Amino acid sequence: MSNKIESSKIAYDALNLTEGMSRRDALKVMGLTGGAAMMLGAPTEAEAGPSSDKKVKIVIVGGGAGGIMAAARLRKAASNAEITLIAPNEIHLYQPGQVFMAAGLYSESDIQHRNADFIPDGVNWVKDEVTVFDPDNNKVTTAQNGDIAYDYLVVATGIAYDYERIEGMSADLVGKNGISSVYLNDPVAGTARGGVATAQWFKDMRAAAEAASPENPIKVICTQPDTPIKCGGAPQKILYLSDDYLRGNGPVGGADVSKNAQFSFCKKGTKLFGLPNYNKTLVEEVTPMYGNITDKWDHILRKIDAERKVATFEHKYQTKGEYDEDLKEYDMIDHKETVELEYDFIHVVPPMKPVDAVANSPLGWQKGSAKGWLECDQYTLQHRRYENVFGIGDILGIPKGKTGGSARHHGPILTENLISVINGKKPEAKFDGYTVCPLKTQYGEIMLAEFNFDGVAPSFPLLDPATPRWIWWAFDLYMLKPMYWHLMMRGLM
Repeated sequence: MSNKIESSKIAYDALNLTEGMSRRDALKVMGLTGGAAMMLGAPTEAEAGPSSDKKVKIVIVGGGAGGIMAAARLRKAASNAEITLIAPNEIHLYQPGQVFMAAGLYSESDIQHRNADFIPDGVNWVKDEVTVFDPDNNKVTTAQNGDIAYDYLVVATGIAYDYERIEGMSADLVGKNGISSVYLNDPVAGTARGGVATAQWFKDMRAAAEAASPENPIKVICTQPDTPIKCGGAPQKILYLSDDYLRGNGPVGGADVSKNAQFSFCKKGTKLFGLPNYNKTLVEEVTPMYGNITDKWDHILRKIDAERKVATFEHKYQTKGEYDEDLKEYDMIDHKETVELEYDFIHVVPPMKPVDAVANSPLGWQKGSAKGWLECDQYTLQHRRYENVFGIGDILGIPKGKTGGSARHHGPILTENLISVINGKKPEAKFDGYTVCPLKTQYGEIMLAEFNFDGVAPSFPLLDPATPRWIWWAFDLYMLKPMYWHLMMRGLM
Protein backbone atom coordinates (compact mmCIF):
# COMPACT_ATOMS: atom_id res chain seq x y z
CA MET A 1 0.00 0.00 0.00
CA SER A 2 1.42 3.43 -0.94
CA ASN A 3 2.28 5.86 1.86
CA LYS A 4 -0.35 8.35 0.72
CA ILE A 5 -3.13 5.76 0.58
CA GLU A 6 -2.04 4.24 3.89
CA SER A 7 -1.97 7.69 5.53
CA SER A 8 -5.38 8.47 4.09
CA LYS A 9 -6.75 5.15 5.38
CA ILE A 10 -5.44 5.79 8.91
CA ALA A 11 -6.84 9.32 8.95
CA TYR A 12 -10.15 8.11 7.47
CA ASP A 13 -10.46 5.49 10.22
CA ALA A 14 -9.75 8.22 12.79
CA LEU A 15 -12.47 10.41 11.31
CA ASN A 16 -14.92 7.52 11.30
CA LEU A 17 -14.25 7.01 15.00
CA THR A 18 -15.20 10.61 15.68
CA GLU A 19 -18.73 10.36 14.28
CA GLY A 20 -20.30 9.31 17.58
CA MET A 21 -17.95 11.24 19.86
CA SER A 22 -17.99 14.62 21.48
CA ARG A 23 -15.86 17.16 19.70
CA ARG A 24 -13.32 17.22 22.52
CA ASP A 25 -12.88 13.43 22.40
CA ALA A 26 -12.74 13.45 18.60
CA LEU A 27 -9.84 15.87 18.66
CA LYS A 28 -8.01 13.60 21.10
CA VAL A 29 -8.43 10.64 18.74
CA MET A 30 -7.14 12.65 15.80
CA GLY A 31 -4.08 13.67 17.77
CA LEU A 32 -3.38 10.13 18.99
CA THR A 33 -3.57 8.62 15.51
CA GLY A 34 -1.30 11.24 14.02
CA GLY A 35 -4.14 12.20 11.72
CA ALA A 36 -3.56 15.89 12.29
CA ALA A 37 -0.02 15.71 10.95
CA MET A 38 -1.22 14.00 7.80
CA MET A 39 -4.10 16.34 7.06
CA LEU A 40 -4.14 18.46 3.92
CA GLY A 41 -1.48 16.32 2.27
CA ALA A 42 1.21 17.85 4.43
CA PRO A 43 4.75 17.43 3.10
CA THR A 44 6.95 16.37 5.99
CA GLU A 45 10.55 16.68 7.02
CA ALA A 46 10.93 12.98 6.25
CA GLU A 47 10.54 13.90 2.59
CA ALA A 48 13.60 16.18 2.71
CA GLY A 49 15.54 16.42 -0.54
CA PRO A 50 19.23 17.01 -1.27
CA SER A 51 21.60 19.10 0.83
CA SER A 52 24.64 21.22 0.07
CA ASP A 53 27.69 22.30 2.07
CA LYS A 54 28.80 24.92 -0.45
CA LYS A 55 29.57 28.43 0.76
CA VAL A 56 27.08 30.60 -1.10
CA LYS A 57 25.05 33.71 -0.32
CA ILE A 58 21.27 33.22 -0.25
CA VAL A 59 18.98 36.22 0.18
CA ILE A 60 15.30 35.75 1.06
CA VAL A 61 13.04 38.78 0.64
CA GLY A 62 9.88 38.71 2.76
CA GLY A 63 9.05 37.78 6.34
CA GLY A 64 5.62 36.23 5.90
CA ALA A 65 4.78 32.53 5.87
CA GLY A 66 6.64 31.83 2.63
CA GLY A 67 9.83 33.65 3.56
CA ILE A 68 10.07 32.18 7.06
CA MET A 69 9.36 28.63 5.86
CA ALA A 70 12.01 29.04 3.14
CA ALA A 71 14.54 30.26 5.71
CA ALA A 72 13.84 27.33 8.05
CA ARG A 73 14.17 24.72 5.33
CA LEU A 74 17.20 26.26 3.62
CA ARG A 75 19.05 26.65 6.94
CA LYS A 76 18.85 22.87 7.37
CA ALA A 77 19.59 21.97 3.75
CA ALA A 78 22.46 24.42 3.11
CA SER A 79 24.69 24.08 6.18
CA ASN A 80 27.46 26.43 5.05
CA ALA A 81 25.37 28.99 3.21
CA GLU A 82 25.26 32.61 4.34
CA ILE A 83 21.50 33.19 4.52
CA THR A 84 20.04 36.68 4.83
CA LEU A 85 16.35 37.37 5.42
CA ILE A 86 15.17 40.88 4.55
CA ALA A 87 11.87 41.76 6.23
CA PRO A 88 10.73 44.77 8.29
CA ASN A 89 8.05 43.08 10.39
CA GLU A 90 8.76 42.34 14.05
CA ILE A 91 5.36 40.64 14.47
CA HIS A 92 4.14 37.69 12.43
CA LEU A 93 0.41 37.41 11.77
CA TYR A 94 -1.40 34.13 11.28
CA GLN A 95 -3.49 35.68 8.54
CA PRO A 96 -6.07 32.89 8.07
CA GLY A 97 -7.08 33.60 11.66
CA GLN A 98 -8.57 36.97 10.73
CA VAL A 99 -11.75 35.24 9.54
CA PHE A 100 -12.08 33.53 12.92
CA MET A 101 -11.46 36.95 14.51
CA ALA A 102 -14.37 38.33 12.50
CA ALA A 103 -16.52 35.43 13.64
CA GLY A 104 -15.77 36.21 17.30
CA LEU A 105 -13.71 33.08 17.92
CA TYR A 106 -10.15 34.50 17.99
CA SER A 107 -8.75 37.71 19.45
CA GLU A 108 -6.04 39.74 17.77
CA SER A 109 -3.41 38.42 20.19
CA ASP A 110 -4.33 34.85 19.17
CA ILE A 111 -2.87 35.41 15.70
CA GLN A 112 0.21 37.44 16.65
CA HIS A 113 3.67 36.01 17.28
CA ARG A 114 7.18 37.43 17.38
CA ASN A 115 9.03 36.89 14.12
CA ALA A 116 12.23 36.47 16.08
CA ASP A 117 10.86 33.21 17.46
CA PHE A 118 10.75 31.71 13.97
CA ILE A 119 13.88 32.98 12.26
CA PRO A 120 16.44 30.16 12.57
CA ASP A 121 19.76 30.58 14.32
CA GLY A 122 22.42 31.42 11.80
CA VAL A 123 20.11 33.44 9.54
CA ASN A 124 21.02 37.12 9.29
CA TRP A 125 17.84 39.19 9.69
CA VAL A 126 17.93 42.61 8.05
CA LYS A 127 14.92 44.56 9.34
CA ASP A 128 14.37 46.53 6.18
CA GLU A 129 12.39 46.64 2.96
CA VAL A 130 13.66 45.95 -0.55
CA THR A 131 12.93 48.83 -2.89
CA VAL A 132 14.77 47.62 -6.01
CA PHE A 133 15.51 44.17 -7.43
CA ASP A 134 18.53 44.08 -9.76
CA PRO A 135 18.81 40.46 -10.94
CA ASP A 136 21.23 41.38 -13.74
CA ASN A 137 23.77 42.35 -11.08
CA ASN A 138 22.70 39.82 -8.42
CA LYS A 139 21.75 42.40 -5.81
CA VAL A 140 18.83 44.09 -4.12
CA THR A 141 18.60 47.63 -2.79
CA THR A 142 17.03 48.27 0.60
CA ALA A 143 15.47 51.42 2.02
CA GLN A 144 17.92 51.79 4.92
CA ASN A 145 20.80 49.36 4.40
CA GLY A 146 21.83 49.99 0.80
CA ASP A 147 22.70 47.20 -1.60
CA ILE A 148 22.85 43.55 -0.58
CA ALA A 149 24.46 41.07 -2.96
CA TYR A 150 23.50 37.42 -3.41
CA ASP A 151 24.38 34.27 -5.29
CA TYR A 152 20.82 32.98 -5.02
CA LEU A 153 17.59 34.87 -4.38
CA VAL A 154 14.24 33.73 -2.97
CA VAL A 155 11.36 36.15 -3.57
CA ALA A 156 8.66 35.85 -0.90
CA THR A 157 7.23 39.38 -0.88
CA GLY A 158 3.59 38.34 -0.80
CA ILE A 159 0.69 40.32 -2.22
CA ALA A 160 -0.35 43.98 -2.01
CA TYR A 161 -3.87 45.29 -1.32
CA ASP A 162 -5.03 47.99 -3.71
CA TYR A 163 -8.03 49.58 -1.98
CA GLU A 164 -7.49 52.83 -3.86
CA ARG A 165 -8.27 51.15 -7.17
CA ILE A 166 -11.89 51.43 -6.05
CA GLU A 167 -12.85 55.07 -6.47
CA GLY A 168 -13.62 56.69 -3.11
CA MET A 169 -12.25 53.72 -1.15
CA SER A 170 -9.20 53.63 1.12
CA ALA A 171 -7.92 51.46 3.94
CA ASP A 172 -8.79 54.29 6.35
CA LEU A 173 -12.51 53.71 5.70
CA VAL A 174 -12.45 50.18 7.08
CA GLY A 175 -14.41 50.20 10.31
CA LYS A 176 -16.41 53.30 9.38
CA ASN A 177 -19.79 53.95 7.72
CA GLY A 178 -20.73 50.27 7.63
CA ILE A 179 -17.58 49.35 5.69
CA SER A 180 -15.35 46.43 6.61
CA SER A 181 -12.62 44.31 5.05
CA VAL A 182 -11.27 41.26 6.86
CA TYR A 183 -8.08 41.25 4.78
CA LEU A 184 -6.71 44.53 6.10
CA ASN A 185 -3.57 44.29 8.22
CA ASP A 186 -0.38 46.20 8.88
CA PRO A 187 2.45 43.70 8.54
CA VAL A 188 5.09 46.12 9.84
CA ALA A 189 3.10 47.10 12.95
CA GLY A 190 1.82 43.55 13.30
CA THR A 191 -1.82 44.54 13.67
CA ALA A 192 -4.84 42.74 12.24
CA ARG A 193 -7.06 45.76 11.62
CA GLY A 194 -9.36 43.88 9.28
CA GLY A 195 -10.11 41.13 11.77
CA VAL A 196 -10.81 43.63 14.56
CA ALA A 197 -13.02 45.81 12.35
CA THR A 198 -14.97 42.89 10.89
CA ALA A 199 -15.68 41.43 14.34
CA GLN A 200 -17.31 44.75 15.24
CA TRP A 201 -19.04 44.77 11.82
CA PHE A 202 -20.67 41.43 12.72
CA LYS A 203 -21.93 42.87 16.01
CA ASP A 204 -23.17 46.12 14.49
CA MET A 205 -24.95 44.21 11.71
CA ARG A 206 -26.72 42.00 14.22
CA ALA A 207 -27.81 44.99 16.28
CA ALA A 208 -29.18 46.65 13.15
CA ALA A 209 -30.99 43.46 12.10
CA GLU A 210 -32.57 43.16 15.54
CA ALA A 211 -34.06 46.64 15.05
CA ALA A 212 -35.15 45.97 11.44
CA SER A 213 -38.02 43.90 10.02
CA PRO A 214 -38.67 41.56 7.08
CA GLU A 215 -40.61 44.39 5.44
CA ASN A 216 -37.72 46.84 5.89
CA PRO A 217 -34.58 44.67 6.06
CA ILE A 218 -31.02 45.89 6.32
CA LYS A 219 -29.02 45.67 3.07
CA VAL A 220 -25.69 43.85 3.22
CA ILE A 221 -23.23 43.58 0.33
CA CYS A 222 -20.19 41.28 0.13
CA THR A 223 -17.81 41.81 -2.77
CA GLN A 224 -15.06 39.96 -4.61
CA PRO A 225 -12.78 41.78 -7.10
CA ASP A 226 -11.75 40.76 -10.61
CA THR A 227 -8.08 40.38 -9.71
CA PRO A 228 -6.17 37.43 -8.24
CA ILE A 229 -6.68 37.40 -4.47
CA LYS A 230 -5.19 35.77 -1.42
CA CYS A 231 -7.44 32.88 -0.36
CA GLY A 232 -10.16 33.00 -2.99
CA GLY A 233 -12.75 31.55 -0.62
CA ALA A 234 -12.48 34.29 2.03
CA PRO A 235 -15.17 36.56 0.49
CA GLN A 236 -17.70 33.74 0.79
CA LYS A 237 -16.54 32.82 4.29
CA ILE A 238 -17.52 36.29 5.49
CA LEU A 239 -20.80 36.10 3.55
CA TYR A 240 -21.91 32.83 5.13
CA LEU A 241 -20.58 33.39 8.64
CA SER A 242 -22.07 36.87 8.97
CA ASP A 243 -25.45 35.57 7.78
CA ASP A 244 -25.21 32.62 10.17
CA TYR A 245 -24.31 35.07 12.95
CA LEU A 246 -27.70 36.70 12.37
CA ARG A 247 -29.33 33.28 12.77
CA GLY A 248 -27.96 33.16 16.30
CA ASN A 249 -25.27 30.59 15.59
CA GLY A 250 -22.29 32.73 16.57
CA PRO A 251 -20.59 32.70 19.97
CA VAL A 252 -23.07 35.18 21.44
CA GLY A 253 -26.15 33.24 20.28
CA GLY A 254 -29.47 35.06 20.24
CA ALA A 255 -32.66 34.91 18.24
CA ASP A 256 -32.73 34.28 14.49
CA VAL A 257 -32.95 37.74 12.90
CA SER A 258 -31.64 36.76 9.47
CA LYS A 259 -35.09 37.37 7.97
CA ASN A 260 -34.45 41.07 8.70
CA ALA A 261 -31.47 41.19 6.33
CA GLN A 262 -30.91 40.89 2.59
CA PHE A 263 -27.45 39.90 1.36
CA SER A 264 -25.98 40.49 -2.09
CA PHE A 265 -22.81 38.71 -3.18
CA CYS A 266 -21.15 40.59 -6.04
CA LYS A 267 -18.34 38.96 -8.00
CA LYS A 268 -16.84 38.27 -11.37
CA GLY A 269 -18.17 35.32 -13.36
CA THR A 270 -21.24 33.15 -12.92
CA LYS A 271 -19.95 30.52 -10.49
CA LEU A 272 -19.28 30.43 -6.77
CA PHE A 273 -16.38 28.00 -7.25
CA GLY A 274 -14.41 27.05 -10.34
CA LEU A 275 -14.63 23.28 -9.84
CA PRO A 276 -18.06 21.72 -10.51
CA ASN A 277 -18.46 19.54 -7.42
CA TYR A 278 -17.59 22.34 -4.99
CA ASN A 279 -19.72 24.81 -6.92
CA LYS A 280 -22.68 22.39 -6.86
CA THR A 281 -22.63 22.22 -3.06
CA LEU A 282 -22.48 25.99 -2.70
CA VAL A 283 -25.21 26.67 -5.25
CA GLU A 284 -27.60 23.84 -4.38
CA GLU A 285 -27.07 23.41 -0.64
CA VAL A 286 -25.29 26.30 1.06
CA THR A 287 -26.85 29.41 -0.51
CA PRO A 288 -30.44 28.04 -0.37
CA MET A 289 -29.89 27.15 3.31
CA TYR A 290 -29.79 30.87 4.10
CA GLY A 291 -32.62 31.99 1.82
CA ASN A 292 -31.68 35.68 1.90
CA ILE A 293 -28.61 35.72 -0.38
CA THR A 294 -28.74 37.00 -3.96
CA ASP A 295 -25.75 36.25 -6.19
CA LYS A 296 -25.11 39.19 -8.49
CA TRP A 297 -22.94 37.75 -11.21
CA ASP A 298 -20.35 39.87 -13.00
CA HIS A 299 -20.82 42.81 -10.65
CA ILE A 300 -17.42 44.35 -9.86
CA LEU A 301 -17.13 47.15 -7.29
CA ARG A 302 -15.67 50.25 -8.95
CA LYS A 303 -16.74 53.12 -6.68
CA ILE A 304 -18.00 53.67 -3.17
CA ASP A 305 -19.69 56.68 -1.61
CA ALA A 306 -19.14 56.13 2.08
CA GLU A 307 -21.25 59.06 3.20
CA ARG A 308 -24.30 58.14 1.11
CA LYS A 309 -23.69 54.39 1.55
CA VAL A 310 -23.91 53.70 -2.16
CA ALA A 311 -21.71 51.21 -4.01
CA THR A 312 -21.27 51.46 -7.77
CA PHE A 313 -20.63 48.30 -9.77
CA GLU A 314 -19.59 47.58 -13.32
CA HIS A 315 -21.97 44.95 -14.64
CA LYS A 316 -21.13 43.02 -17.80
CA TYR A 317 -23.62 40.73 -19.46
CA GLN A 318 -24.60 39.29 -22.84
CA THR A 319 -27.83 39.12 -24.80
CA LYS A 320 -28.81 37.13 -27.87
CA GLY A 321 -28.53 38.82 -31.24
CA GLU A 322 -29.41 37.45 -34.64
CA TYR A 323 -29.55 33.73 -35.27
CA ASP A 324 -26.80 32.45 -37.57
CA GLU A 325 -28.26 29.78 -39.85
CA ASP A 326 -24.83 28.54 -40.91
CA LEU A 327 -23.46 28.11 -37.39
CA LYS A 328 -26.85 27.21 -35.92
CA GLU A 329 -26.31 29.57 -33.00
CA TYR A 330 -27.13 33.09 -31.89
CA ASP A 331 -24.68 35.96 -32.08
CA MET A 332 -23.96 37.13 -28.55
CA ILE A 333 -23.88 40.86 -27.88
CA ASP A 334 -21.70 42.18 -25.04
CA HIS A 335 -23.12 44.86 -22.75
CA LYS A 336 -21.67 46.90 -19.91
CA GLU A 337 -23.62 49.06 -17.50
CA THR A 338 -23.17 50.90 -14.23
CA VAL A 339 -25.26 49.70 -11.30
CA GLU A 340 -25.69 51.58 -8.03
CA LEU A 341 -26.63 49.59 -4.93
CA GLU A 342 -27.50 51.08 -1.57
CA TYR A 343 -26.22 49.31 1.50
CA ASP A 344 -26.25 49.47 5.27
CA PHE A 345 -23.19 47.23 5.57
CA ILE A 346 -20.61 46.30 2.97
CA HIS A 347 -17.65 43.94 3.17
CA VAL A 348 -15.04 45.02 0.63
CA VAL A 349 -12.42 42.59 -0.65
CA PRO A 350 -9.81 44.87 -2.24
CA PRO A 351 -8.32 44.37 -5.67
CA MET A 352 -4.89 42.84 -5.19
CA LYS A 353 -1.61 43.18 -7.04
CA PRO A 354 2.06 42.17 -6.88
CA VAL A 355 4.21 44.39 -4.69
CA ASP A 356 5.62 47.34 -6.64
CA ALA A 357 9.28 46.40 -6.18
CA VAL A 358 8.72 43.12 -8.03
CA ALA A 359 6.24 44.46 -10.58
CA ASN A 360 8.61 47.28 -11.54
CA SER A 361 11.64 45.01 -11.85
CA PRO A 362 12.89 42.60 -14.52
CA LEU A 363 11.67 39.74 -12.30
CA GLY A 364 7.98 40.32 -13.02
CA TRP A 365 6.05 39.01 -15.99
CA GLN A 366 6.28 41.63 -18.69
CA LYS A 367 2.98 40.94 -20.42
CA GLY A 368 -0.46 39.38 -20.23
CA SER A 369 -2.77 38.86 -17.27
CA ALA A 370 0.20 37.83 -15.10
CA LYS A 371 2.06 41.11 -15.70
CA GLY A 372 4.00 42.15 -12.63
CA TRP A 373 3.78 38.81 -10.80
CA LEU A 374 7.01 36.84 -10.42
CA GLU A 375 7.81 35.14 -13.70
CA CYS A 376 8.60 31.59 -12.69
CA ASP A 377 8.02 28.08 -13.90
CA GLN A 378 4.77 26.83 -12.39
CA TYR A 379 6.29 23.45 -11.54
CA THR A 380 9.87 24.13 -10.40
CA LEU A 381 9.21 27.65 -8.98
CA GLN A 382 12.46 28.74 -10.64
CA HIS A 383 12.51 32.05 -12.48
CA ARG A 384 12.17 31.52 -16.22
CA ARG A 385 14.99 33.91 -17.14
CA TYR A 386 17.19 34.11 -14.02
CA GLU A 387 18.24 30.60 -13.00
CA ASN A 388 19.49 31.69 -9.56
CA VAL A 389 16.11 33.17 -8.58
CA PHE A 390 13.19 31.24 -7.04
CA GLY A 391 9.87 32.25 -5.56
CA ILE A 392 7.42 31.12 -2.89
CA GLY A 393 3.95 32.19 -1.83
CA ASP A 394 1.45 34.73 -3.12
CA ILE A 395 3.90 36.65 -5.35
CA LEU A 396 4.21 33.72 -7.75
CA GLY A 397 2.81 34.36 -11.22
CA ILE A 398 1.42 30.86 -11.64
CA PRO A 399 -2.14 29.58 -12.27
CA LYS A 400 -2.89 28.52 -8.67
CA GLY A 401 -1.56 28.72 -5.18
CA LYS A 402 -2.30 32.02 -3.38
CA THR A 403 -3.00 30.35 -0.03
CA GLY A 404 -0.94 29.49 3.03
CA GLY A 405 -1.53 25.82 2.30
CA SER A 406 0.02 26.30 -1.13
CA ALA A 407 3.05 28.07 0.34
CA ARG A 408 3.53 25.09 2.64
CA HIS A 409 3.72 22.87 -0.43
CA HIS A 410 5.98 25.34 -2.24
CA GLY A 411 8.51 25.06 0.60
CA PRO A 412 9.97 21.59 -0.04
CA ILE A 413 9.83 22.07 -3.82
CA LEU A 414 11.71 25.37 -3.60
CA THR A 415 14.29 23.94 -1.22
CA GLU A 416 15.00 20.81 -3.23
CA ASN A 417 15.29 22.70 -6.51
CA LEU A 418 17.42 25.53 -5.16
CA ILE A 419 19.82 23.07 -3.54
CA SER A 420 19.98 21.13 -6.81
CA VAL A 421 20.94 24.31 -8.68
CA ILE A 422 23.58 25.13 -6.05
CA ASN A 423 24.97 21.63 -6.59
CA GLY A 424 25.12 22.19 -10.35
CA LYS A 425 22.11 20.03 -11.19
CA LYS A 426 18.80 20.74 -12.90
CA PRO A 427 15.73 21.34 -10.72
CA GLU A 428 13.50 18.28 -10.93
CA ALA A 429 11.01 18.58 -8.04
CA LYS A 430 7.55 19.55 -9.28
CA PHE A 431 4.84 21.61 -7.59
CA ASP A 432 1.49 20.09 -8.56
CA GLY A 433 -0.54 23.26 -8.00
CA TYR A 434 -1.91 22.14 -4.63
CA THR A 435 -4.31 24.70 -3.20
CA VAL A 436 -6.61 24.36 -0.23
CA CYS A 437 -9.59 26.45 0.79
CA PRO A 438 -11.27 25.55 4.09
CA LEU A 439 -14.53 27.19 3.06
CA LYS A 440 -16.58 28.00 6.15
CA THR A 441 -20.18 27.43 5.09
CA GLN A 442 -21.63 28.09 8.58
CA TYR A 443 -20.54 28.08 12.20
CA GLY A 444 -19.34 24.55 12.88
CA GLU A 445 -18.94 23.32 9.27
CA ILE A 446 -16.28 23.62 6.61
CA MET A 447 -16.10 22.32 3.07
CA LEU A 448 -12.44 21.40 2.65
CA ALA A 449 -11.88 22.33 -0.99
CA GLU A 450 -8.54 20.92 -2.15
CA PHE A 451 -7.38 20.99 -5.75
CA ASN A 452 -4.33 21.23 -7.98
CA PHE A 453 -3.46 21.84 -11.62
CA ASP A 454 -5.40 18.74 -12.64
CA GLY A 455 -8.57 19.36 -10.61
CA VAL A 456 -9.97 18.05 -7.33
CA ALA A 457 -7.19 16.67 -5.10
CA PRO A 458 -8.56 15.56 -1.72
CA SER A 459 -6.13 14.41 0.93
CA PHE A 460 -8.85 11.96 2.02
CA PRO A 461 -10.32 10.45 -1.16
CA LEU A 462 -12.54 8.16 0.92
CA LEU A 463 -14.49 11.22 2.08
CA ASP A 464 -16.59 13.33 -0.29
CA PRO A 465 -14.56 16.58 -0.41
CA ALA A 466 -17.63 18.61 -1.40
CA THR A 467 -19.50 17.78 1.82
CA PRO A 468 -19.17 20.36 4.62
CA ARG A 469 -18.15 18.67 7.88
CA TRP A 470 -17.72 19.78 11.48
CA ILE A 471 -14.46 17.82 11.74
CA TRP A 472 -12.82 20.20 9.25
CA TRP A 473 -14.14 23.11 11.31
CA ALA A 474 -12.59 21.62 14.45
CA PHE A 475 -9.31 21.03 12.66
CA ASP A 476 -9.18 24.56 11.26
CA LEU A 477 -10.24 26.29 14.47
CA TYR A 478 -8.31 24.28 17.06
CA MET A 479 -5.44 22.48 15.35
CA LEU A 480 -4.23 24.32 12.28
CA LYS A 481 -2.94 27.39 14.11
CA PRO A 482 -0.65 25.48 16.51
CA MET A 483 0.50 23.34 13.58
CA TYR A 484 1.30 26.56 11.72
CA TRP A 485 3.28 28.06 14.60
CA HIS A 486 5.13 24.97 15.76
CA LEU A 487 5.55 22.86 12.61
CA MET A 488 5.02 24.79 9.37
CA MET A 489 6.93 27.92 10.37
CA ARG A 490 9.84 25.79 11.56
CA GLY A 491 10.08 23.79 8.35
CA LEU A 492 8.92 20.59 10.05
CA MET A 493 5.97 19.95 7.75
